Amino acid sequence: MATLQQQWFGNVRKDILAGMVAGLALIPESLAFAFILGVDPSVALYASFVIAVITAIVGGRTGLISAATGAMALVLVSLMANHGLQYVLAATVLTGIIQVVLGLLGVARLMRFIPNAVVLGFLNALGIMIFMTQLPYLVGVNTASYFFVGGTLLLVYLVPRFFTAIPATLIAIVVMTAIAVFTGTPLQTVGDLGTMPQTLPMFLLPDIPLNLTTLKIILPYSLALAVVGLLETLLTAQVLDEVTETPSDKNKEARGQGIANVVTGFFGGMAGCALIGQSMLNVQSGGRGRLSTLTAGVFLMVLILLFGDSVIHIPMPVLAGIMVMVSFTTFNWGSFRFMRQAPKAEVLVMLTTVAIILYTHNLAIGVVIGILLSALFFVATISRITVKQDGTHYFVEGPLFFASTKAFSQAFDDVGAKAVTIDFSASHLYDESAVAAIQKVQVQLQKKGTTVQLTGLNQPSAALLVRLSH
Repeated sequence: MATLQQQWFGNVRKDILAGMVAGLALIPESLAFAFILGVDPSVALYASFVIAVITAIVGGRTGLISAATGAMALVLVSLMANHGLQYVLAATVLTGIIQVVLGLLGVARLMRFIPNAVVLGFLNALGIMIFMTQLPYLVGVNTASYFFVGGTLLLVYLVPRFFTAIPATLIAIVVMTAIAVFTGTPLQTVGDLGTMPQTLPMFLLPDIPLNLTTLKIILPYSLALAVVGLLETLLTAQVLDEVTETPSDKNKEARGQGIANVVTGFFGGMAGCALIGQSMLNVQSGGRGRLSTLTAGVFLMVLILLFGDSVIHIPMPVLAGIMVMVSFTTFNWGSFRFMRQAPKAEVLVMLTTVAIILYTHNLAIGVVIGILLSALFFVATISRITVKQDGTHYFVEGPLFFASTKAFSQAFDDVGAKAVTIDFSASHLYDESAVAAIQKVQVQLQKKGTTVQLTGLNQPSAALLVRLSH
């Protein structure tokens, strides 16, 4: 694990430049999420600023960009519609508290139960969703829009071949915006999405009654926000671990997300979590350290407060071109090879995860269903038990638990010998169902006058059998 100094100052120039690109990309995203939630743009912009700055300081995954997100906005829509902004802010604070507690309890340990097929599905669905969100700037638009999208992509892919001192994404944004301004080309711009705040966020307490009724209103939303936020954040952190080939402290990241949500709720911001699109953009632009995340948050606010009049002129097709690049790099193209070579069950899990996410537009639901489907396939696989017969000696091979007891019991339906030996040397007893199945077989055979001897039980299995037989 890198030292604190390395995390902050081991990649200064690239971190600052990459953070500037990520901060710029946060503006249209934040405005769009504010629109989804039905709140003033400042609610999402303040959230993105506060969350990015706080997670840069206390988070556990360097280079991760956290801010207001669409998934969190979607969870809050009905709360906003039924109770208003103050309840949204209160729910955000409670969300943070829950996340801190989960982080202290070691929630990151659950990450090991997420199969690779689900992670692939998550990435591919995300890449597709990022691309689909840009379709309004790619389909049914004028020739000028195609020129600016294409020009942006051309610069992003060509510039690194000749010049790497400044991220190609930042160069593309500046160059294409300058062309649009100087030529007076009529295009939708960032300014068309909403007005910019004129001041820094200020501390405020949510104006709500502090009673049990309020808690009953906000608790279901806060629980959902905590789960969705941590799921997306920890998956994104895992992806960055693999992309950068560096480890991270995911429990610390969970606590950091919680602290950030508590703070943003007290500064007029909505709940947020990791943004994989912006995180990938940051990493692909060279960002690796905490400084890149801090720069993204600070640069976002600097742009809004000092250069808001300039930022509003950035054409949306230019940012669409940047996000198309991110979608292409987020999508795991090796999945096509995976589909040819992997077991059919894993391929089905990946495709189901993608389909559910695209259908529901909810990453968390898709991942949960993918995990459940993987668990079902796993149970089906390990429940394959065989009982081989050699005269009066029966050899049990495979784990004996609730899903394999039927096959085990059926193997003794036609026993006619006066004495049999059941050998468990290649098996293991896992639960009460296993013990009950053995006892059932013993009773059935004893009714036929057959003596049963059990051998080969390992110590845990023997102990379980003794404990549950009394």
